[in-house]
Amino acid sequence: MDIELRGITKRFGEVVANEGVNLSIRAGEVLGLLGENGAGKSTLMNVLCGLYRPNEGEILIDGQAVTFTSPADAIAAGIGMVHQHFMLVPVFTVAENVVLGVEPVGRLDRLDRAKASAEVATISRKYGLEVDPDALVETLPVGVQQRVEIIKVLFRAADVLILDEPTAVLTPQEVKDFFEVVRALRDAGKALVFITHKLNEILDISDRIAVIRGGRITGEGLPRDLTPKSLAEMMVGRPVSFDVAKAPFNPGRALLEVRDLTVLRDDDAVAVDHLNLTVHSGEIVGIAGVQGNGQSALIEALTGLRRAAGGTVTYDGTDITHASVRARHRAGIAHIPEDRQKSGLIPKFTVAENMVLDTYYDERFSRGPSVMWDHVAEKAAQAVLDFDVRTPSVYTAAGHLSGGNQQKLVVARELSRETLLAIAGQPTRGLDVGSIEYIHKRLVEARDTGDGVLIVSSELDEILSLADRILVMFKGRIVAEFDTGAGPVDKGAIGLAMAGAAA
Repeated sequence: MDIELRGITKRFGEVVANEGVNLSIRAGEVLGLLGENGAGKSTLMNVLCGLYRPNEGEILIDGQAVTFTSPADAIAAGIGMVHQHFMLVPVFTVAENVVLGVEPVGRLDRLDRAKASAEVATISRKYGLEVDPDALVETLPVGVQQRVEIIKVLFRAADVLILDEPTAVLTPQEVKDFFEVVRALRDAGKALVFITHKLNEILDISDRIAVIRGGRITGEGLPRDLTPKSLAEMMVGRPVSFDVAKAPFNPGRALLEVRDLTVLRDDDAVAVDHLNLTVHSGEIVGIAGVQGNGQSALIEALTGLRRAAGGTVTYDGTDITHASVRARHRAGIAHIPEDRQKSGLIPKFTVAENMVLDTYYDERFSRGPSVMWDHVAEKAAQAVLDFDVRTPSVYTAAGHLSGGNQQKLVVARELSRETLLAIAGQPTRGLDVGSIEYIHKRLVEARDTGDGVLIVSSELDEILSLADRILVMFKGRIVAEFDTGAGPVDKGAIGLAMAGAAA
């Protein structure tokens, strides 16, 4: 199946999300669709899969114009979309999630679970999507959950698969495995649209690349004719630096001292196992590791969101092991959580409201039981300006911002106040090169003004670029340490440590 988008324009009030877009999608090909957060990639694909109706333009399938009034129309035409944020029911099995809405029924019109499991297993084998049809989704790793989303689309006989930021939450190994799946689907004759902002990945997986900026296609080409730098410039409209500029490493006093820390998961299994680390003033400490080795539990324990089962956490000479979240915040600890939508902001609240989520009670913004919203708006407007948060207004709902601007909003809230220590979990996950460049700059500025910075990231290149010291976490322990100030760090050695070779 071949698809052609002709002159697609989509407006939301006065905001033009897509303008006169022409794009072809071909069977047996991976089309890489690259662009900044908020460039219009997802909107364009939402038009194609029937979630939005275009204000202008037309969609052609094999040369015939079609009109979609709902996603059901697009699915019936053979178009399916795997969304960035998974749409799965955690307490359902894989098979139950796949057949939801189109359930095979047996006697007495009851769900035929055996048939559903068999059909899922058949699709799984055909396309190399290894997954247990009877497993509960909530027990599956993120990479396997993504396979379930793809099986859902294939179960509905899709010939065109739209993959929206499919690697945003995957580990490097999961990305490698996922690319094998994508290539298998392409070789089976499927047409695939791979939406991303990751330059190296799109060069690796795509047969053809289109770049969208400001709602328009600004360039197309073949991977062999393009480079990360040329793609980045097409994305953001200016040269982008891939190097992080830092002053020489000059650490001061110890701000964070973690000794023999043990943290349990919700099921009482050990997530952090007698861990030790120190973060000094004026340094960035990066924790590298494959996701799922206790990093999330460590951040939760350091920020007061999870109780420590043992050990101590000392901040600027004071034991805060059992201190509340608010006490740590007031003491000058900033927290940039790893999931901006679940833990960083409230999407339905405005930009201004989100800017004071953790300071609304402060005397600057409250008088008795009343919030002084004019002061809040003034604070928000200044932070939006200082941190380049692109929003129509401070009264815009945060959920209407692009992912990059949502992240910059969280960073602005946390770093626009007096702090001594910044703890950041996956600070640039899901962001484009322009937003990554900006957030890296702000974290380095915090370090250069004397803050201690602790970064947890599954992006090894990010750790190598930012960190003055690198700690590798495996199965809840720090298993290796590398000093970037002593010379080039062996990336292979870090990778081995991440796999447990140094444990």
